[in-house]
Amino acid sequence: MSINHFDVIILMGRPAAGKSEVIDYLKKTPVEERLERFHINQFEEIDDFPMLWTWFEEDAILEKIMHKPRMHTDKEGYFLYQYQWDLLIERISLEYDKRLRDEHYHDKMTSVIEFSRGSEHGGYQSAFQHLSEKILKKAAILYIDVPFEESLRKNRKRFNPDRPDSILEHGLPDEKLKKMYYEVDWETFKGDDPEYIHVRGISVPYVVFHNMPSQTDDPKLLGPALDKLFSRLWEIRNS
Repeated sequence: MSINHFDVIILMGRPAAGKSEVIDYLKKTPVEERLERFHINQFEEIDDFPMLWTWFEEDAILEKIMHKPRMHTDKEGYFLYQYQWDLLIERISLEYDKRLRDEHYHDKMTSVIEFSRGSEHGGYQSAFQHLSEKILKKAAILYIDVPFEESLRKNRKRFNPDRPDSILEHGLPDEKLKKMYYEVDWETFKGDDPEYIHVRGISVPYVVFHNMPSQTDDPKLLGPALDKLFSRLWEIRNS
């Protein structure tokens, strides 16, 4: 493990919980300051949203332009098979493996892995069965906790129909958000240990960002919150 920065941060929470805003704040913090405050070095994101959005675009091309059957989703935009959610996690693991082709990758680099899972499509319990051991052994988790109603409010607020593929401006229709993310299995997945989540014999340190009332909308609130969270996460990781 790197001695002055996290190798892997897994950032999770309901849609519009504030994950993208956290990453945006980290990007705007100079690297030396970011290292000192958050123990995050230069970093690259691995986010499954661009992966799944590619499936939507391919289906639209197949159906509307090529007049062929859709491959990934039905006409309402739901995956054809539940295991596609786990396929995305396998893709994340694959993308991480590609980064490690540079044997000195983590000397100066943190990987920030971002995804969200609802109980309806297997939840975090299923997703973490498909994350590679290489990730799990190096990871620390920041979970952003908001109730469904807050996820719904912010999902509506951020959605820009002119940029549905945007990390910061994409959104889901209300009925789809409710179907997929009304229930999440975070509480049962994390278990009773207040510092570590135990997955496949590996103990992964974690902290929870209780983002109510919202702190991710205001950088003046978000910065101090992240100071506390990452300091605590670093403490657990090195205990």
